Amino acid sequence: MQSLSAFLKLLRALAHAHAGWWTIRTKFPKLSQAEREQHVQEWAQQMLTLMGIRLEVRGTPPAQGPVLMVSNHVSWLDILTIHAARHVRFVSKANVQRWPLIGTLSNGAGSLYIERERRRDALRVVHHMTEALGKGDVIAVFPEGTTGDGSTLLPFHANLLQAAISSGAPVQPAALRFADAASGATSLAPRYIGADNLWVSLWRVLKAPPLLAIVHFGEPQASWGRDRRAWALSLHADVQVLWHETH
Repeated sequence: MQSLSAFLKLLRALAHAHAGWWTIRTKFPKLSQAEREQHVQEWAQQMLTLMGIRLEVRGTPPAQGPVLMVSNHVSWLDILTIHAARHVRFVSKANVQRWPLIGTLSNGAGSLYIERERRRDALRVVHHMTEALGKGDVIAVFPEGTTGDGSTLLPFHANLLQAAISSGAPVQPAALRFADAASGATSLAPRYIGADNLWVSLWRVLKAPPLLAIVHFGEPQASWGRDRRAWALSLHADVQVLWHETH
């Protein structure tokens, strides 16, 4: 019965993903930016529901940009969770845009892309982030650079913080945690590390008992006069505090 239930969830999720793909291809060109953002947020909320995941938002999401949001990184599910709480433009790995279906969804949500294997590509991405923040966008990054196991934070890379410093945009820390909805204990089902791949992780999420996705927003911090390396260290500590407060 558990596998049958997961399979039915998978069918509904795939149908919803294809509906999102169709909306992006046919309707998005006619919509305003605000309307697109609303569609993305509502689509993400519905996707979480279809997968048996309840969203809990703590703190206050950014009402408007420019804001650079930084968060811990646990899973592919982080993107859905944050989009459901507040539409943002993510900085994602470049190979995501080449994935069938997912690439179109990511492009439609306004993602920016970085070649993490090329150290100098960060300069290009920072330039585009600075321009986008200057136009009033809300951008989200995972400064760990990769997913962790959900029990601790990896060190934060400082490079992308330069976009906030250069544009004068504030930075808002946030923390993510996925929990068993019944017990509140941290769930390892969404993990995406080591030998895990997207389909293995997705199937584990669909087979798991109902989950709670918690996103906890902290207070925005002014970027004026910041040293990005020192700021990365203090933001790491801030996100760690927010993460502990989700328990």
